[in-house]
Amino acid sequence: MADLYYSIVMPLKQSAKARSKRTIRVAVVDNDPLRLVGFRTLLEEEADFLVQSCTLSSIFATHGYDVVLIGSRTGSEMYEVMAGLKSLNPSVRIIATGNFSHEEMALRALQAGAKGYLEESASAHEFKQAIRAVHSGSVWASPQLLSKFIERVTFVPRPPMDDQPLVFTEREREVLHLLVSGRSNREIGDVLGIEERTVKMHVASLMRKAGVTNRIALSVHALTHSLLGIERQR
Repeated sequence: MADLYYSIVMPLKQSAKARSKRTIRVAVVDNDPLRLVGFRTLLEEEADFLVQSCTLSSIFATHGYDVVLIGSRTGSEMYEVMAGLKSLNPSVRIIATGNFSHEEMALRALQAGAKGYLEESASAHEFKQAIRAVHSGSVWASPQLLSKFIERVTFVPRPPMDDQPLVFTEREREVLHLLVSGRSNREIGDVLGIEERTVKMHVASLMRKAGVTNRIALSVHALTHSLLGIERQR
């Protein structure tokens, strides 16, 4: 199941070694005492996690956290809490949990500002991965959910349909693979040995061909439309 999830959008700025040494302060919000204990037990197994349990009201008096994990048992109050946290700190990194069969809940959480969404039945490994990814600046959700979220909140004009197949150059395919993996333009340039401005030109060409208007939509479109294996341009 873990392979259904991708960390996309923002590049990882630090090396893996540096990240592993940094403590991630996690504030867990839930109104179920047993779930709070469960989350604390689960996360404190990791040396780089420092966990603080919070109620729906005490989270607003809590400071110094890096990531907020909001449990699904908070119900409709989840969105109010998220809105309050975002008003206090627009850059706050929130991961919401819920039942994926209730897709509307997941979409509402992302619209409210969550940087990640996990099913409440996700494995311990997935929870830990999601926290580390969101902490590093990435977004964590299934490609299908991200695709529907993008379609809902942005208008993405599509080019007129014709009989010509969508084709990428070899270099564009290389750039697309690195972009979807979360690399910045500078990082892509370093890997491929080209100038950053050249990378920008390739990204612009990819967006034009795919019919999208930003990097997020390009990443999601590439994952949901199997563009990573698209035919090379001759």
